[in-house]
Amino acid sequence: MSSPAQLDPALRESATFPRTVIAEIQRAAETGIYDIRGWGAKRPLPHFDDLLFLGASMSRYPLEGYRERCDTDVVLGGRHAKKPLHLDIPITIAGMSFGALSGQAKEALGRGAGAVGTSTTTGDGGMTREERGQSKTLVYQYLPSRYGMNPDDLRRADAIEIVLGQGAKPGGGGMLLGQKITERVAQMRTLPQGVDQRSACRHPDWTGPDDLAIKIIELREITDWEKPVYVKVGATRTYYDVKLAVQAGADVVVVDGMQGGTAATQDVFIEHVGIPTLAALPQAVRALQELGVHRKVQLIVSGGIRSGADVAKAMALGADAVAIGTAALIALGDNNPRFADQYAALGSAPGYYDDFQAGRDPAGITTQDPELARNLDPVAAGRRLANYLRVLTMEAQTLARACGKSHLRNLEPEDLVALTVEAAAMAGVPLAGTTWIPGRI
Repeated sequence: MSSPAQLDPALRESATFPRTVIAEIQRAAETGIYDIRGWGAKRPLPHFDDLLFLGASMSRYPLEGYRERCDTDVVLGGRHAKKPLHLDIPITIAGMSFGALSGQAKEALGRGAGAVGTSTTTGDGGMTREERGQSKTLVYQYLPSRYGMNPDDLRRADAIEIVLGQGAKPGGGGMLLGQKITERVAQMRTLPQGVDQRSACRHPDWTGPDDLAIKIIELREITDWEKPVYVKVGATRTYYDVKLAVQAGADVVVVDGMQGGTAATQDVFIEHVGIPTLAALPQAVRALQELGVHRKVQLIVSGGIRSGADVAKAMALGADAVAIGTAALIALGDNNPRFADQYAALGSAPGYYDDFQAGRDPAGITTQDPELARNLDPVAAGRRLANYLRVLTMEAQTLARACGKSHLRNLEPEDLVALTVEAAAMAGVPLAGTTWIPGRI
């Protein structure tokens, strides 16, 4: 078969029906089922790369990196909780379930987060001994499925996150296919072993903001008002959702943009539902500001955070902290070239593997196969994650110092400009070289 480089140069690929679209049409025609995969959106979307920092020069003074501090700590959940979280860095680990991930991966996440003084999050399916044992600070996710939920684990957690939506699939429930529902997963979730599981897309015992307020009070009473209560929403109608979450009593609001990953959902959901993180973040900040609670109710943003630059830009736009998921898995060893032969046997390659739902991950991360899971050393993987988190923090500090800021939280929109009209309009910062913010007079 001829490679693209060997084709007649006069041939033109259709923009509407490129080879990837043709392949999906043919796959659907052959199988009669929609495509399910992991990871997140793969098409280009407006993102933090479309923003630049204005480093200090004459009109602003930078800080010296070798002798002037730039602090990174953050307090989450002080609005109502007796015991808010005190984290050393504003980069947290997003919720990823045991079931979607192996026990070794959950342990590694706890080890890595604990080593740098930040939090990890349980995900659907309950709390594992591996993660609780290695996590200094653990956030317990309270999801519509209620899988694995019990009051004792709520009390053992350091915070509770009520999940209303996820960036990769806002309005949709989770999936865990039967090949990943082992005896242990089935016991934790009270499910039949080996049978596909689809989580509910909405909570069974309430239908709106008033009911959410009642649920938040119930959770506070169960935990003696000690634990911060987060509310997580997938980025869609962000401005209104954030206002409702605050009015319901949330201590922390988590907004997950459509670049956020997932272990398994429909490809059509991943690519066509939700809005980009860059578009959602300023809406969330505006909602908090209008209610007079910005910085009092903390904002965590997630969905496609990869570098210290992403961290710093999110904070400059008004976030108090960020959460990472896919990037954390890559730091553990996901899509590592050393598994190239094993990925090839699965019809994939390092950098392309997204069949997290299949449970055949050779890196031992998105699997319940004990043989494959042994490929992940949780101690070494945790060390890699800790190194990565340290690098993200140092990169963000470098940028903050360049803008003359002695704390990451002091970064502000005034420090940013946009490279594109779209990014300028979404982020609410000027187009580079101008004072023009699209949509504003």
